[in-house]
Amino acid sequence: MTIAFTEIQETIRMVQMESLDIRTVTMGINLRDCADSDFSKLNKQVYEKITTYAKDLKAVAEQVEREYGIPIINKRISVTPIAEILGSASKEEAIELARTLDRAALELGVDFIGGYSALVHKGISKGDQTLLDALPEALSVTERVCSSISVATTRTGINMDAVRQMGIIIKQAAELTSDRNGIACAKLVVFCNPVEDNPFMAGAFHGAGEGECVINVGVSGPGVVLNALKKHPDVDLGNVADIIKKTAFKITRAGELLGRVVAERLEVPFGIMDLSLAPTNAMNDSVAEILEEIGLERVGTHGTIAALALMNDAVKKGGAMASSYVGGLSGAFIPVSEDNGMIKGIVDGALSLSKLEAMTCVCSVGLDMIAVTGDVSPATLSAMIADEAAIGMINKKTTAVRVIPVPGKKEGDMVEFGGLLGRAPVMGVNNFSSEKLINRGGRIPAPLQALIN
Repeated sequence: MTIAFTEIQETIRMVQMESLDIRTVTMGINLRDCADSDFSKLNKQVYEKITTYAKDLKAVAEQVEREYGIPIINKRISVTPIAEILGSASKEEAIELARTLDRAALELGVDFIGGYSALVHKGISKGDQTLLDALPEALSVTERVCSSISVATTRTGINMDAVRQMGIIIKQAAELTSDRNGIACAKLVVFCNPVEDNPFMAGAFHGAGEGECVINVGVSGPGVVLNALKKHPDVDLGNVADIIKKTAFKITRAGELLGRVVAERLEVPFGIMDLSLAPTNAMNDSVAEILEEIGLERVGTHGTIAALALMNDAVKKGGAMASSYVGGLSGAFIPVSEDNGMIKGIVDGALSLSKLEAMTCVCSVGLDMIAVTGDVSPATLSAMIADEAAIGMINKKTTAVRVIPVPGKKEGDMVEFGGLLGRAPVMGVNNFSSEKLINRGGRIPAPLQALIN
């Protein structure tokens, strides 16, 4: 890849002044050949394979970071959905395997390891149920293990039995980590239409269509986009889209260069570039502030979805021109706790849970890193998941819920999660019950959109 001198100068400015970073370099590892009826052998083989394949991941990423001067914030691993290799393992053994994943991540010095997952959008196998039973405790006794559960797809509909279980599991996980504001739930996401090559946590897993090992890259640049728009405060919306598109091109180009260098040095195939704009709590590194720069007084007011749709589409167009291998989620993330503008929108009364849900229709991923009152019922949590799954199913897109019922907290309280997970104002939920709907169980049939053959 040829980089012009002017591009190098631009990149240096974006790094030093506009918070450009490579949010994550994620190594995907296939664990299917580790399956064994003897759990002790399975456990050992999982540990050895992860620590062998990823032994140089952190060192190589840091070396490339120093050489090119662009920060690589997170080094992560994703693995085959663990439910697929559990076989006849017990709940206790599934928890032990979570500890093994955590130990491997700690030894390798990576930030998170994703893939403690199950795909149950059409039915729940024995291994899936074992993992679901183990999930609350597994997430509460580990620090770096992340989990994703697929409960719906456009092709299969929504597995409401799984949705019901997830409301209970989220509530249990929160209570088991009540001394840490329910932090276990920050490592758990419930999906509709999950993708197999997502490099971002908590939703990353190494899907069935992937190879033996791969490097996927997630690039971020809300600060760069915001700064570009501030230079053109009076242009029309067509030109706003063009500015975002051109900026996304530059961000993606820089990210792919580093990703390919890391992959080459690790002698692993390069997989995909995820184009998602992922905010942080750093000043001016906010998706919400981009929307406000486009023209909103505060994110959440009328026009928010239109502005978000414009931005998301422009990011995709610019990024797609910069890389032939776009994948992952590739949209705008709107996690409340990780975006100062989103937090301010809630505190000021402009942004509600319903508006966040509506914003999901035009971006990735969904109700993300949202703190709700600790007394919320499991059925209400399940109903929130069902609503998001329905949006994804009908619109043939990925949607998700990562919600944290914070034990002992009420609406308006502020809770701290720390690090990239940030802080969040506790939001109230609708007090009317959804219990009858959730307790019906069964499957919501796939929509007409599924009949595409």
